[in-house]
Amino acid sequence: SVIDALAIAPEYLRNPASESGAAIDYRDWQIPLGRRMRALKLWFVLRHYGVEGLQAYIREHMRIAGLFEEWVRADERFEVAAPRSITLICFRLRPRPGEIAEQTDARNKALLGAINATGRAFLSHTVLPIGGGDSPQRFVLRMAIGGARTQERHVRAAWSLISGLAHNA
Repeated sequence: SVIDALAIAPEYLRNPASESGAAIDYRDWQIPLGRRMRALKLWFVLRHYGVEGLQAYIREHMRIAGLFEEWVRADERFEVAAPRSITLICFRLRPRPGEIAEQTDARNKALLGAINATGRAFLSHTVLPIGGGDSPQRFVLRMAIGGARTQERHVRAAWSLISGLAHNA
């Protein structure tokens, strides 16, 4: 079908609702990567914020992402799985002593499910080689900060939720 031909499904966009057909992914109903449309979207953003406003917006979200990364690094239960990319932090629960990789992945999947089930925060996931190079790929959580109305208080609340649910993971 046309929808299948236009579908893109990188790991971080996969979720149970989409895969079961319970949710419609409207992103697959169009050709969103055309140059004209990208330019128009950028034009509207610049028109709305202005150059200085956009710079301030990006800097503030980078600052908040840095805070989140610090909180993750300060908690011995977690590890940052990849260098922060602007406002994207990839992290996961650390393996427990003697725990095999599949068990660590299962705990991280369970944590992600618990976070998203609350409806208070929504994280996505991906798989990354942990240890670099040819290492096996491991399940990691993704905290993406950049929503137009996201403030530090929202990210603090998300970390509080994640940290609290990690006690059970």
